[in-house]
Amino acid sequence: MAEARDALVVGSGPNGLAAAIALARAGQSVLVLEAEQTIGGGMRSEELTLPGFVHDVCSTAHPLALGSPFLSGLPLGEHGLELVQPPAPLAHPLDDGSAVVLERSVEATAAGLGPDAGAYRGLFRPLVHDAARLLPGILGPLRPPRHPLSLARFGLSALRSAQGLARGRFEGERARALLAGCAAHSMLSLRQSPSASFGLVLALLGHAVGWPVARGGSQRIADALAAHLRSLGGEIETGRRVHSLDELPPARAVLLDLTPRGVLEVAGHRLPDRYRRALGRFRYGPGIFKLDWALDGPIPWNAPETARAGTVHLGGTLAEVAASEEAVARGRCPERPYVLLVQASLFDSERAPPGQHTAWAYCHVPNGSQADMTGAIEAQIERFAPGFGDRVLARSAMTSAEVERRNRNYVGGDINGGLQDLTQLFTRPVARPVPYSTPVEGLYICSSSTPPGGGVHGMSGFFAAQAALKGLERASPAVSRAY
Repeated sequence: MAEARDALVVGSGPNGLAAAIALARAGQSVLVLEAEQTIGGGMRSEELTLPGFVHDVCSTAHPLALGSPFLSGLPLGEHGLELVQPPAPLAHPLDDGSAVVLERSVEATAAGLGPDAGAYRGLFRPLVHDAARLLPGILGPLRPPRHPLSLARFGLSALRSAQGLARGRFEGERARALLAGCAAHSMLSLRQSPSASFGLVLALLGHAVGWPVARGGSQRIADALAAHLRSLGGEIETGRRVHSLDELPPARAVLLDLTPRGVLEVAGHRLPDRYRRALGRFRYGPGIFKLDWALDGPIPWNAPETARAGTVHLGGTLAEVAASEEAVARGRCPERPYVLLVQASLFDSERAPPGQHTAWAYCHVPNGSQADMTGAIEAQIERFAPGFGDRVLARSAMTSAEVERRNRNYVGGDINGGLQDLTQLFTRPVARPVPYSTPVEGLYICSSSTPPGGGVHGMSGFFAAQAALKGLERASPAVSRAY
């Protein structure tokens, strides 16, 4: 039998790579096994439309690359990663031909909100001031807070529904729409708690660190993480799909960057019945329908200020965004969907040939939906950018099934690793004192199906690695297991 490594990590998404790096930094020998030929999970980039047009298969805007207490501390710039900041993180066009713009400055953002300028400053000034204290407490499992007053101030608003907070704090449609567009990232009904928390955190990140994109595509983040891991002595093998723990080489700990369904597939036969049943009850959230375009020029927005933003929320008013997300929560595809669009090539010339551009957008759909939302998404873009269709050179469309086919962790097209409602937000995947551990000694889960949930933040992987390190410290160094 080959000499046992300290740890194996199955999956090379952001959390799998983060877990491997945290273990390697602690002096452990680590091997990452990736089923696909390309590492990265949700950070992959491909030519989905035409040669020379680089598209991110999932994530593009990465506020948590700078806001994550773990990722922000890694020397990824030394491994080729360059983050590009659009002039404005976010724009939300409206039917009057203007757009609400989330600026880096709270003051500049408030200046565009008319009668709600004071209310916006009152809500976000304290949060931005406390960002360095808040983010470590938010991005992790439930535990005693180090800064209870800051967290309590945040929690008073965060635990509300986005619709309740928007209507309770703001009078005008501009501020309400801005908050609604951010909160809809939660993939929850905006009538549901804690949808407000997602809106608050994303806007807070926009002010505190921006919503940058990786020059050349999100694959560069994965490549930089992998290069850093290798510099620490870690190893990565691609094209190694794991069907069962029984086929793994010997190791003292195994960390699975898999959703509960994947955990059951590879480890179900090792898990106690009660825990296995609990994993089987894990609930997945809505899926996405995604479009990528190769364009012969920039998107012709009615509101020119929209071109300053890397990310654009399309959906009109709070009422319209809320109606779209409510339809999805009830199992229906909305006729006028809330659309999340990213236009990274405006700020990164490496994504398209000179003078041409890429863009992508998605809307939420019921989990596993086969509906083609191309017409509905492009109608929303045309609503705020007439003539958009004339710019399209080629398009790539992905139903929820195609999204899952490209990444098996995206069950039914759910890119958040599971529903993020109050019941499941901090108890994912199973309610345990240490949610990253399993009842099987030496076996851990490090995916976005553990706290703090979806997003390229690496914190799920970091906390899973800390749990594994404690387990390795308790075990005899001479003991190894062949999973």
